[in-house]
Amino acid sequence: MRNDMEDFFQIGIVTSPHGIRGEVKVYPTTDDPGRFKRLRQVLVGDERRPLELEGVKFFKNMVIAKLGGIDTPEAAARLRQKSLYVARKDAVDLGRDEYFIADLMGLRVLDEQERELGILEDVLQTGANDVYQIRLAEGGELLLPAIRECILFVDVKQGFMKVHVLEGLLEK
Repeated sequence: MRNDMEDFFQIGIVTSPHGIRGEVKVYPTTDDPGRFKRLRQVLVGDERRPLELEGVKFFKNMVIAKLGGIDTPEAAARLRQKSLYVARKDAVDLGRDEYFIADLMGLRVLDEQERELGILEDVLQTGANDVYQIRLAEGGELLLPAIRECILFVDVKQGFMKVHVLEGLLEK
């Protein structure tokens, strides 16, 4: 059983103050920036300080957030480069065969015969579909598309996934 699953998920990074009322510009690191509208609070920085989310608007690819108790540009500037998090219990609901990237990292990767191929090291988001970067047990890496034909079974709690490697992907 895995017990190293993340309790918090990063949803954005404060980039700079915005305006004169203490608002901050946030670069969203979530698939759905619109989720900021549905949040009541965020957890700020490594210390996970809870702050009420008093207002949200969008500008280009950024989220403009008004956080409770942050009322001046100077206070907002102190949040620069701090991450914003939500607790797992407040995370978005996942659909069937959807997983949080943080939960996939470090999974053991097995082939169809249950031989260990390696460890899932990174998830590359390419637009069309994600690509799993797997550090192979015998050295090197495998880039495996996260598509139904390749990802046969995922068990986050037990810490492994079973995959089908398309012909030609493992050849040197």
